[in-house]
Amino acid sequence: MNPRDRLGRPLRDLRISVMDRCNFRCPYCMPESTYGEHYTFLGNDERLSFDEIERVSRLAARLGVSKLRLTGGEPLLRPNLSELVARLRRIDGIDDLAVTTNGTLLARQAQELRDAGLDRVTVSLDTLDPTLFHRMSGGRGELADVLAGIDAASAVNFPRGVKINTVVQRGVNEAGVVDLVERFRGTGIVVRFIEYMDVGNRNDWHAEDVVPSSVLLASIGARWPLEAIPPKYAGEVATRYRFSDGAGEIGVISSISQPFCGDCSRARLSSEGVLYTCLFAIRGTDLRSRLRDGSSDEALLDTLRNIWLARGDRYSEEREALRQKGAARKIEMHYIGG
Repeated sequence: MNPRDRLGRPLRDLRISVMDRCNFRCPYCMPESTYGEHYTFLGNDERLSFDEIERVSRLAARLGVSKLRLTGGEPLLRPNLSELVARLRRIDGIDDLAVTTNGTLLARQAQELRDAGLDRVTVSLDTLDPTLFHRMSGGRGELADVLAGIDAASAVNFPRGVKINTVVQRGVNEAGVVDLVERFRGTGIVVRFIEYMDVGNRNDWHAEDVVPSSVLLASIGARWPLEAIPPKYAGEVATRYRFSDGAGEIGVISSISQPFCGDCSRARLSSEGVLYTCLFAIRGTDLRSRLRDGSSDEALLDTLRNIWLARGDRYSEEREALRQKGAARKIEMHYIGG
């Protein structure tokens, strides 16, 4: 029987961080002040192997998971990632297999990922201003490389296409939102605007830095009229809108202004094999030791099932109360992706 958590939510989506390292130092995720040259990342033997990731994914599929997302850090830094994609593609029940990337290495890997069976690529892109992009990447990235990656991904025709995720921060990049829409309107690429969230502990988040999705929609809709689209499935993260003139669609992810915890069906597996049941989790469950101590598949399956049955997370709905209480430190983004 597929488990449901204490709020009646099924497990449908497993997001797997394959790499804790990143070639960017975005201030809202991995600021250079913390993750500088002396920061110690995981060693190769500390990260889950492809065998271990495949094993957890197969067991998760038995519990109802149909969607796998490979994240980071930057997942394209993981050597031979297309090999893992090919292995996960063969798992019965997995019908949506995607990678979320900053795009800088995508141009050289897009074809092999497509050939391995990847369904979709999501590229993180916060601005089209080259100078601002360089600054927002912590001085590590070049806009031209990301745009080349997006073009390459579009050219190989992933079955579920290409998406762009844009985190919008007040006073930083909200002025470029319309430019992003204009650039990708009519291309088949869906841009999704994400409210700036208090993920982890090091991005110095303040509520006044959030630009509500409603403000962005009003700005975009004033230029190109929009129509709401019904969700494709229960628990869809983004609220979708199509252009009235038929030139495609956009999405907004409103975790701050309109929390969607009630439909959340996602679990996250960190690079070192800890399973978290919320993006804002304080603690998780170590699966790596169980994967390496000879535990049977059935024992691991019971562990996964029991973790989900005990789940009651709804951080975004309780954010203000928890922050006022001085809630404990949350897991950092580079361990579990988005």
